[in-house]
Amino acid sequence: MIQWEYRTLKMMTGGFLGGKLDEDDFEDELNRYGEEGWEVVSCFDTSYGQGTSREVIVVFKRPKDGSLPPV
Repeated sequence: MIQWEYRTLKMMTGGFLGGKLDEDDFEDELNRYGEEGWEVVSCFDTSYGQGTSREVIVVFKRPKDGSLPPV
């Protein structure tokens, strides 16, 4: 049976009223996690209110070492 491990990434937003995410930094972080074998499971934002995002949270998963059958 495959066993999973999980990791979360929290990216803060900027801008005068918040809600602005640096897309290049975000993409760099996603690619870095992907190179380490992590797969995105979910991505969502938390709200300041009035439709403005405070942070973006990404949940990743990957198989635990030794839980995959041999190829």
